[in-house]
Amino acid sequence: MRSFRTPARTAAPTRRTLLGAGLAVAGTAALSACSSSGSGGHAGHGGSASPAAPAGFVAPDGKEVAAAEAARGSGPVRSVRLTAAATTVDLGAGRTVRTWTYGGALPGKEVRVTAGDTLALTLANNLPQATSLHWHGLALRNDMDGVPGLTQRDVRPGGEFAYRFAVPHPGTYWFHPHSGTQLDRGLYAPLIVDDPKEPLSYDKEWVVVLDDWLDGVDGSTPDAVLAELRKGMGGGGHGGGGDHGGGHGSGHGSSDAASATPAPGASGPSRMMMGASSDLLGGDAGDVAYPHYLINGRTPQAPSEFRAKRGDRIRLRLINAGGDTAFRVALGGHRMTVTHTDGFPVGHTETDALLIGMGERYDVLVTAGDGVFPLVAEAEGKKATALAVLRTGAGAAPAATVRPAELARRVLTADRLKADPSVALAARKPDRTLRIRLTGGMEKYDWAFDGKPYTPDQRHPVKAGERVRIEFANATTMWHPLHLHGHTFQLANVAGGPRKDTAVVLPNGTLTVDFDADNPGLWMIHCHNVYHAESGMMTVLGYRK
Repeated sequence: MRSFRTPARTAAPTRRTLLGAGLAVAGTAALSACSSSGSGGHAGHGGSASPAAPAGFVAPDGKEVAAAEAARGSGPVRSVRLTAAATTVDLGAGRTVRTWTYGGALPGKEVRVTAGDTLALTLANNLPQATSLHWHGLALRNDMDGVPGLTQRDVRPGGEFAYRFAVPHPGTYWFHPHSGTQLDRGLYAPLIVDDPKEPLSYDKEWVVVLDDWLDGVDGSTPDAVLAELRKGMGGGGHGGGGDHGGGHGSGHGSSDAASATPAPGASGPSRMMMGASSDLLGGDAGDVAYPHYLINGRTPQAPSEFRAKRGDRIRLRLINAGGDTAFRVALGGHRMTVTHTDGFPVGHTETDALLIGMGERYDVLVTAGDGVFPLVAEAEGKKATALAVLRTGAGAAPAATVRPAELARRVLTADRLKADPSVALAARKPDRTLRIRLTGGMEKYDWAFDGKPYTPDQRHPVKAGERVRIEFANATTMWHPLHLHGHTFQLANVAGGPRKDTAVVLPNGTLTVDFDADNPGLWMIHCHNVYHAESGMMTVLGYRK
């Protein structure tokens, strides 16, 4: 067994065996090396990159942001060009769809850097809509965070934006738009930040991206799904309960499967979820019934395959890029050792399966057995699965419907993990406590914080140097994966909890997190259910001057 080290920066990494993330990309849409266009970004066809500075708060391109970036240092520059464009992708077994991707691949080709590097990535927008690019989980400079109307201006069709920033922390991250429902198309890709002093030893690495898919299937688009959801349940379908009397409940789906109900007069089926239930998620599992669930862009009928040798120690980097689905993940015939969550190390913990909410990431180690094994991501509560295959020997591929016994055994959730001592926050009482209430329900589809749908002028104030505690009180009957931009918090509900940037709060539950206010600017806090966020469940953390 050998330690996995970072290669010289002369070429794209070839020593790692990746599933899907290394797909060949053809034509001018390819992800390729290019020159940087300078230290700042530019959106559309010119003009200032950032919106106007807010009174009394640090601006995204303010001197405080520049000082924090300078303190991170400036390592070797990794220059990349990325094109977002409409394309046709093959999901497997003869199923092709028209969607939007980065570089024509699904998932987009990974970007790989080493902690301490400077990433200079130019996004070219060949889409019919304005877009943006958010670096999920990174504590980067605020004007590069990729939130239109808050930290930058839209990247208009035909325009470009030059993102450039220091990458401070190793770990498993990803990037996606922060523009409307575009995340629920094919616009996502892994961002892997290697540790120059990698403490783990392993033989191979498998980057695994999970997704729920509807774009281009029977005329479906995420925008059409959001429009349908915004009409609300009107007291039907999901049953009573919730903040506004509509809420989520047991529904009236079929007795043996969660389902979508046809919408009269619609060109395609309704995508409103009925009958999805999960004890792990505290009841209702989701709002949207997806026709497909994918691992690295493939359906279970034509899964991607990862090859290794018996006895190989494999590092799986698991990323949930879904819009509305938590996944329960297990590798048939194996136990997993969890080593990281959201990029930060934890005390090593063994489990049979783990639950991953939208936006969360987990790194796990497995020692490969001899044979052919299913990696299954069960769409939690939705009675469907995604599939990939680990092959170390001869044998038939597992059936598309395989459900390994490990899925029903011990299932790990984040609250059972402890931060590794190297990343645990120092003991300190909070200087400031922010209390945020999650509100809304299915009847009106009016998800929000404190009953106020998002506007860019919202501010939850903090000051640099403070230890900040946020108490999220979920007054809804739905679970929500909550994401804080630009920071990593520590779960405070449990002693010594893990460091994360995205965490699940259960129905009628409370999530308490602590973080150090050490990255000035304006930062989004939002639900990472894309439909909840676009309906208003977003707000802004702002640093006072």
